[in-house]
Amino acid sequence: MALNVRVSLSLVDAIGQDISGRRLAYLLREAESETREALEPFGYYSPRITVERTRDGVTTVVGETTAPAAPPAAPTAAASTPTNPPTASVAEPGATAPAATAASETPPPGERRTNTSPVTVTITVELGEPVTVRRSHIAIEGEGGDDKYLRADLGEFRPQSGDVFDHALYEASKTRITRRLAERGYFDADFATRQVAVTRAEHAADIDLVWTSGDRYDMGPMHIVQTPKHIIRDSLIEKLIYWDEGSYYHQGKLDAFRDSLARLDYFAGIDIQPQPENAVDGEVPVEVTLTPAKRSIYTAGLSYGTDSGAGVRFGIERRYLNDRGHKLLSQIDWAEKRKTATVQYRIPAFAWLDGWYTVSTQFYDEQTDYIDTRKIELVGSRSGQVNDRLNAVASLHGLRERWAYVTDDNGGGEVAYNYATFLYPSLRGEYIDADNRLFPRDAFGLTVELRGGLSGLGSDASFLQAWGTARWYQGMGERNRLILRGEAGYTFTNGLVDMPPSLRFFAGGDRSIRGYAFREVGPTLVTGDGKKFALGAKNVLTGSVEFEHYFNESWGAAAFVDSGDAFDDDRPDFHTGVGFGVRWRSPVGPVRLDIAHGLYDPDSQYEIYLNIGADL
Repeated sequence: MALNVRVSLSLVDAIGQDISGRRLAYLLREAESETREALEPFGYYSPRITVERTRDGVTTVVGETTAPAAPPAAPTAAASTPTNPPTASVAEPGATAPAATAASETPPPGERRTNTSPVTVTITVELGEPVTVRRSHIAIEGEGGDDKYLRADLGEFRPQSGDVFDHALYEASKTRITRRLAERGYFDADFATRQVAVTRAEHAADIDLVWTSGDRYDMGPMHIVQTPKHIIRDSLIEKLIYWDEGSYYHQGKLDAFRDSLARLDYFAGIDIQPQPENAVDGEVPVEVTLTPAKRSIYTAGLSYGTDSGAGVRFGIERRYLNDRGHKLLSQIDWAEKRKTATVQYRIPAFAWLDGWYTVSTQFYDEQTDYIDTRKIELVGSRSGQVNDRLNAVASLHGLRERWAYVTDDNGGGEVAYNYATFLYPSLRGEYIDADNRLFPRDAFGLTVELRGGLSGLGSDASFLQAWGTARWYQGMGERNRLILRGEAGYTFTNGLVDMPPSLRFFAGGDRSIRGYAFREVGPTLVTGDGKKFALGAKNVLTGSVEFEHYFNESWGAAAFVDSGDAFDDDRPDFHTGVGFGVRWRSPVGPVRLDIAHGLYDPDSQYEIYLNIGADL
């Protein structure tokens, strides 16, 4: 309220300027009416307003008749603004200080400059009784009056009878209903009555607001144009149109169609325009203009990890190989100790749920201080977008893996490799409900996966594995966030020794238990020189509590406690780490720099983590 008064005062523009006495007198006279008008949107139509000017310790009430005094000086400090308490008066910071940035008064031609002392203008407001809604008649006439969603909007209209007549609430409610009429196909809707009568003497407002909806339109033909080049066959695009021509019109149908097109990632521009002015027999035609995206995406980068060493990454993705919309991705990550090559082929799928049929092959090789492992994995999957928050993936995996630890030899210096073959299905679900995917303040994310195989049916051992992770973000005030994270996994098997490392659980490191090195926590292998290396475990259980405080819009700090374990029996041996970090909301996404110390071993080293990217 105070801010609205300040921005409405012409006096504010005069701060720091040289103005004439006549100009100052005019601004002082206008201050009362400007203040009064600025308070009306909040329901205060009869406030008591006092405008005072002070110079050299002498205060004069504007508008009162006083004895002749010296000519006025220019305003050199900001006028104060009304506050919420009925009789409060607050001056601009520094307004009464003689050393405030001052403007001198410019005398009219032929007059002498008499006094250049700064002037402080104070506006005191006694708000008085607000105007409340005495009578409210809000209605929709015509077919829209029977629409249950529009009736619900009418019931939520604010302000209601007995409420303070707040202009902003009134306009927002009116706009919401007008927009909803158009969204639901009432393109001929207009106001029949639109009037608010305010009786100042009675502090009352009477609202008369009536729409005539007209008839509801239906969905007409879809005209799809790909320009400047036709890249995808029309029959594929038309599979995304889930409604029938002639069904009722709703903007939500077109919004869902736009989202489906965007997920396909074929087009750089998607323009969907309903044309009610061209409707025939109540059916609205829709013009869809699609601009193709670049066919190929090339990626390249450098990487470094303490476990993998220096490396490079190269990749190429073809957004569309043919007019059937097939995609191809090839990527190589080549580091000193860890190498990965991936080829993925995707075909759009529309039966049941929009998604993809995917066939992929991945080759992985790792040569580190404690393990020599190599695997090749074939995966066939079907993904589906259940709704805006939930994505599901069903897949079948074929895995061939070879591994050996540094202590595995046959006594002659040769490495004794372990081999495993597994064929197993998996089902994965990812749920995200967030106000902001990049920097959530009210969000919940959950990922769960279930997979298993049977000995004799393509797998060397029978197993059933369940795993899940959850993230919860909650804003606390304007500059604080509380972040909770948890992970749990359990493996049912009697053949753990036959399970390859890629099917075991590990703990430790960023996004697990900070304060410990990557995969440090859990069953370990001790080498001849005393070094410990993770073997992986049947089960995992971790949790994290983190509190962030931001000093401004970009920079903040965090404190956290992580704990958990990767274990084979039913009793975890919890390892706890504590630490703090720096947070930066950079233009390319959140940047997190953390330093943490593990409490399990007092002699353990501090670990540093750098993470760039979205939280969810």
